[in-house]
Parts: sequence; C-alpha cells; structure tokens
Amino acid sequence: MTIITLPLSLPCSNPFISLSFYPKRIRFTPQSSSQLSPITSSPSPPSLPKTGVIVIGAGLAGLAAATHLNSKNIPFLLLEASDAIGGRVRTDIVDGFRLDRGFQIFITAYPEAQKLLDYQSLNLQKFYSGARIFYDGQFHTVADPLRHFLDSARSLANPIGSLVDKLLIGSTRIGVLTRSDEDILSAEEVPTIELLKKLGFSDSIIGRFFRPFFGGIFFDRELQTTSRLFDFIFKCLALGDNTIPANGISAIPEQLAARLPSGSVLLNSKAVSVEIDGVELPSVRLQSGEVLTSELGVIVAVEEPVAAQLLAGRNGPVSKKPARSTVCIYFSANSDEIPVSDPVLFLNGSGKGIVNNMFFATNVAPSYGPPDKALISVSLIGLFEGETDDELANKVVQELSGWFGERVVREWKYLRTYRVGFAQPNQCPPTDLSKNPRIESGLYVCGDYLTSATFDGALVSGRRAAECLLKDRALTPP
Repeated sequence: MTIITLPLSLPCSNPFISLSFYPKRIRFTPQSSSQLSPITSSPSPPSLPKTGVIVIGAGLAGLAAATHLNSKNIPFLLLEASDAIGGRVRTDIVDGFRLDRGFQIFITAYPEAQKLLDYQSLNLQKFYSGARIFYDGQFHTVADPLRHFLDSARSLANPIGSLVDKLLIGSTRIGVLTRSDEDILSAEEVPTIELLKKLGFSDSIIGRFFRPFFGGIFFDRELQTTSRLFDFIFKCLALGDNTIPANGISAIPEQLAARLPSGSVLLNSKAVSVEIDGVELPSVRLQSGEVLTSELGVIVAVEEPVAAQLLAGRNGPVSKKPARSTVCIYFSANSDEIPVSDPVLFLNGSGKGIVNNMFFATNVAPSYGPPDKALISVSLIGLFEGETDDELANKVVQELSGWFGERVVREWKYLRTYRVGFAQPNQCPPTDLSKNPRIESGLYVCGDYLTSATFDGALVSGRRAAECLLKDRALTPP
C-alpha cells in the first residue's frame, strides 16, 4: 500500500496570508495509487487534518475554483463523489469509441475559457460553420457567410427562411458584436422566442432553424430560455468555432485537474453535510464517515439540486424551475457505410419526430473511433422516461432512415444511451446571471446555475466563488 504525502502547504508569496493557518503536510492512505498525481481515491483514516479550503465537486466550476485558489497559493482539497473528475463533462470509452455523456460542443470564443485553457494541447477539432437542415424530405444548408461564402450564397433561395431572414441574421450578428459580455448578460430580457419575433424573424426560420439549433444548445425547443443567453451564445458563435477536443470533451476538465497539486483531488468522496454553525472551523462530513476541517471556508460546486439538498436549511440555492434534460444515443458503423464525410451538424427542421440534431462524430474528430469506423451521435430533448433505451433507439433508426435511407441506417450498430436528467439549469426569465456566491461567511457556492448555462459560465462561477472567499478572509489585496 502506497502512502502519499499531500503538499497542502504551498509556497506563499501573498503578504495577506498568515502561514500559521496551515499544517506543513497532510498524510493519508489512498485506496489505490500507482503514481503521484493530483487525483487520489478516498482517504481511509477516520478523519483528516484541517486544510485551507474544501471544494465540493470536481466539475468545471469546482476545478475553476481550485485553479484560482492554487494560483494564489491557497491550500485546498477538492472532493468528488464519483470515480472521475468532470461532473457532466465526461467521456467514456466503449468498444474503442469516445462517447461524450450527452451532446456537448465547445465554442472557442468563450472568454473565461480562453484565459484558463490551453487550446493547442486540447487539439480542438472544428465543425463546419453552419448546419444541414432536414426539411420537406431533403437537406438544406445554412452557412456562415464570412467563412463559407459560396455555400451561403447558394442557400439564399432555400426554404429555411426568407432572404429577409438571412439579412436579419447578419444584422443580429453585428448587434451582439458591438456589445460587451457584461452588457449582454445584464440587459433587459425576454424569452428567446419573443426576441426572435421582435427582431422580425419569420415563423419558417424560427421553426426550421432556431428551434432545432438553439433548442439543441439550450435543451429547450420552445425557446423560453432568456434572451441574455441567446445573445451571449450568438456572439460567441460569431467570434469562434464549434469544436470538440480530439480526446473527448473530458479533456477539458482533465487539463484543469492536471495542473493542480499532487493529491489535492479526492475521488469517491461524497460530501453529505457541511457544518459551519457553532463551530470554530467549517467542516465537511463524507458518506464514509470521515470529517475534513477547513480553516478558510467551504465552496460547494455541485449541481443546483444537489447543492440545494446539501445546504438545506440555509440561505442556499433552491431549484424553482425544472431542469433541462436530454437523451444522447450513439451508434457505430463502418466508415464506408455513412452517407457524408464532412464535419457538419444535422438539424431536424421538419417539426416532426423525436430527433433534434445529430452528427457523425468521427467526421469532426476521427480520434472518436477506431480506424475505418464511424461514430454517430443523436440527440433528443427531454428524458422520454416512458420509453426504454431499445424503444428509443428503434424509433431513432426508423426516423433517420427517412433522412439517409433505410439501407444505410439499418447497418448501424447501437452502442449506448445516455439520459441526462440535469443537462442544464433552466434559465427562463427572470434570471440573474451574476448571483452572489456567498451563502454566509465561510460558505460559498458555484456552478453554471449562478451565471450562464455554458462551459464558460461554470468556469466564471468557480473563479468568483474563490475570489469571494479570499476577499472575506482578506487574503487578497484590496
């Protein structure tokens, strides 16, 4: 059995930090470990000595909070209930294929992500800047005119909206590009569907393009999501590319975790309570019975429903709106048995069926599958709780046979279904996308439900929670 020593007392250059706060080193015995790394299994002793900050949840928000603390030389422990970091941003390997847990696209123009992530090492693979829309029995292309001018010109006469609609897309693009992110995320808001109608878009382009495209981003085909989020995403799409990392969407949290101190992340460590009232130092009790004590505070970085349960009785988050849900179904095929080779997103603009969008993942990133194999990703909106995985897969095969031909689709092999009950927080108006992360002195929350329901929102919320804690403890200069 290997004993790992955690260097939780890090070199400290901040004059506002008292070094007497922290024990020099913390020792614990992990369940299994073959090498020093940021990530270890749950500790085995009945309790651990105190540390600087305890962060609960190793999704993007928790990792961002830990990253900020680490940058300020603040010792911390990052607790994760499951067997890996990432939260909702996970990738599984099945039969040699990389299966992201749900349809997830990374937009390169996310401002917080640009500060935190090394895009080059993520080896981001780009989608075509546009989409192919199934409507009236055939496919029609919608393309970004600045990146695919000829395709865009050819699409002017197609039935996915009028010429006026396509000009309106250009003027809307200019409108969001002239506004700051702060202005967009705090502007007066209406549901996205109301904004689109107010801007003058026709029912045809709303139904055939905006509902499947932004409905797939928000997991909300009714487009009741706040116009603030629509404008922010629209701006990011204008400035950046839709991508996926070559090694799967989990490469994003894995990159953040790899930069953290050795042994600072504990897996299989589910927090069941936070004690802060009537105690000298905040503490966290794990499901296993261990108790961890913090000298500076606790940051709760889990999904909104879990946070509400963990902090019940406090002035914490309360889920008042039903979460956004999705189902993602994967199929495989031989590479020569798929109908297209370009890295394009397909949208269902017909208004019929259960498929919202799909794409051939290996066309975007060949590394998502073994050589000579293709990976197909199909997304539905909602949970479809009344239907089994087999029933849904059969319906999808039948529906996509109408898109690509029965002879082609019947050859696809079913791989796996992911039902994501909490895919995103519900951000219908009214919203506050700059919620205060401070519950009380020593207790803070973060997650995309406090900011925008995006990768970027999760990263921002983690940083803000860490900044708030450090300000309360006077550990950063004014």
